[in-house]
Order: sequence, then structure tokens, then C-alpha cells
Amino acid sequence: MFKKLTDKIFFSNGAGDYSIPLVRLDVMPDGTPEELKYLYEISTVDDGLDYIGHPDAILLKDGSILDVYPSGHGKGAVRSRISYDGGVTYTGEIENQPKSWETSRETPTIYRLEFSDGTPDKILLVSGNPDWHDGKGSIGGFNFSLSDDEGKSWSEFELCFSKKDEVTVLPIVSMASLTRLKENGKFVDKWMGFFHDSKFVNYKTILSFENGKPVWSIPEPYFAQHRAIEKKANMCEVEVIRSQQGQGDELCLIARSNNKKYNSLISFSNDEGKTWSEPRFVPSSLNGERHKADYSPDDRLFITFRSIERGKDKAKKHSAERGKKWFSEGWVAWVGTYDDLKNGKEGQYRIKLAHTYLKNQKEPALSANADTGYCGNVVFEDGMIVTSTYGCFGNKTADGKYQTYVVSKRLKLSDVDKLI
Repeated sequence: MFKKLTDKIFFSNGAGDYSIPLVRLDVMPDGTPEELKYLYEISTVDDGLDYIGHPDAILLKDGSILDVYPSGHGKGAVRSRISYDGGVTYTGEIENQPKSWETSRETPTIYRLEFSDGTPDKILLVSGNPDWHDGKGSIGGFNFSLSDDEGKSWSEFELCFSKKDEVTVLPIVSMASLTRLKENGKFVDKWMGFFHDSKFVNYKTILSFENGKPVWSIPEPYFAQHRAIEKKANMCEVEVIRSQQGQGDELCLIARSNNKKYNSLISFSNDEGKTWSEPRFVPSSLNGERHKADYSPDDRLFITFRSIERGKDKAKKHSAERGKKWFSEGWVAWVGTYDDLKNGKEGQYRIKLAHTYLKNQKEPALSANADTGYCGNVVFEDGMIVTSTYGCFGNKTADGKYQTYVVSKRLKLSDVDKLI
């Protein structure tokens, strides 16, 4: 099976250009109707350091948005901001954060846990302990905290699968995705989490609760059947999407190809993640890194990611580095349907959400700084989507370099549709 896919890889690499429309929200055209001008605005979440990155976000039950992120590039003490006005401004933060959050060594991820027995929701925050080869070593495993009161108070970090344990892992981006599982067609109180290690082995672990206590199953490689392509493409940082507005029986996995020699990979499971189909390349319209997907109320998917463009002619024209075989359009989103994913279609359109400036750029362009993505997305009942990311959006540091900070964007797909 791999030989067949290998032939595709060596002769086409999945590379190419996309043909669906690109809606650019980085520059507002003259004559834009007043009611659509908000689409071109961005809100600052946190610019309190020279470099802040990799946010995740969750919608709280009171309508507030909680963003969490590290105090640096992929690691550093957890920071937080809260928006009380739907992502227009960010004026709050978690009070009395756990002391252990200061020791976070990775990008925190955050998820809501809903229970079938009526137990109040919990909010889960996870942070891995990879070995960054910075001389500090790593205790291994991953840390997690739980909140029972909508993010007002949190437990201190609890460590799982560290070097002190019988089973040790060195996770990167845990949990890149967390999916509630079904048994006999009904949701149960179990969640499947995903991460990878430095050898690009992808693991899953199942979170459940025994007598109210959280328990994680021993991490196991879930893509071993397709190990050859997993290793060849440096597959990592997967997003998992459940069919039928999140209620269906099929799971779709989209994976980053870290070495950028191949397009992102897509695979499907019809047995709750026990087995996965042979991966194939996504269309170039969806190619990129760190996909985060959410359904809009009209059943379309809004998927944010870091753009990686591998079309040969386009890369030659737009790459900021001579000889580079790829370039980035920066912070983008794909709009389409689950059926598009299933059938390998390009989707409806792409959105360039805002421009991330390269070192010498003074105005927005198609080519952008690739140090962006890792988005936190929330969707309101009225269709308003608030997506957060990090990048160089125009602010400068004291030495004149572009500052890297966290911002968010508000949009309704029904309004973006009007720009097509």
C-alpha cells in the first residue's frame, strides 16, 4: 500500500496551486460597506512581551472568550486573557492562576468536557514536556489542569507519563486534538487525545474518569499501520473532525507534514480511532500546518492553519528566500464542507485573515511570515466566529523589529460570502 502512495509522493508530492477564490481581509478596499468593515479589523489579545505565541481559546458559558498561550515561542509560563464582548477587546485574565502553570514547557491547549450523566462541565488545559535540547532536559510526560467553574479556578498541574513513571513519553503539542468518543453509537464520557514525539510517532491516549478522578490510558501509536508515510512526511499536530456537525460516526484526521516536502495528509476512521484509512494528500487549498476546525451553524467547516504553498511557479515568484520550494500566505482559513474533505474537493474559498509581516515588508502582500497559526477558534450561536492567533501584525519592539503577539479576528461566513 505504501509503495503506491510513495509513487505519488516522489512524482507529485501533492504539490500544486489552489483554484478556489482567496478572500483577502488584510487590506480593506475602498467603498467597503459599513456593515462589512469589521471583517478587516483585528483585536489585540496580548502584546505585553516582545514575543508571545501559540494561543488556544474556549467559549465560556457566560459568552466570554478565554485565550491561553505561552510566554514565548512554543514554551514558557502560561498567560491568559478574557474577552467579555465577543472578541472586540480583551480586558480580563484568570485570577490566581496555578503556580505550576509558570513551569509550562509547551503550548497549552484547552478543551471543554461535557458529561452524559449531568455532571457539570469541566474545562481541561494540557501542556506537554518535550525535550527542547536546550540543556535543561525534560521530566517528560504531560501536565494537565481542570476547572469545574468555567475557568475561574483551576487545579495545579498533574503530571502523567513522566520519566518517573513506568511508561514515559516526550510529547509535542499535547493535546493537538481532543475528541469525545462514542460507544454503540452514543457519546460516552471518554475523550481521545493526540500528540507526537520528536521521531514523528503519533500517539493517542484516552481520558476517562473513575470515581470522579481523571485517568489517562497508556499512550499508544495509532498510525503504526501507516508508519512509513508517517515518518516520511514527518506527520504531526493532527486535527480530528467528527462528521455530521460533530454528531456523526466518522472521524477525519488532518495532519501537518512538518518537512514541507509533501502536502498535509488526511485519513478517516469509522471505528472511533481504532484504525485509520491509508492517508492521502489534501488539496493544495488546505495545505498547511496546525489545522483547527469548527463547524459554523450552516454546517460549513471553518478551518484555520498556517499556510504552506508548494506550487512550483508560485513559490519561485513569492518566496522571500532564493531557491526555497515553498512560501506562506500566513494566517489563513479554509471554508468548505465535510463532504469536500471526504471526497478530496478543494472547498468553497480561502480567507487570508490578516497579514503577518516578513522582516523587510512595509505593507501587506500575498507572501507572509509563516510564524503564525496555532489558532484558538470559538463559534457563537449567531454564526459569529472569533479566531485567535499569533504573529507579526505591525507593532515593533524597541529595537525596531516586528513584535510577535496575539490577536483575534471576528467574522461571520455569511458576511464573507458577500465578498466573493
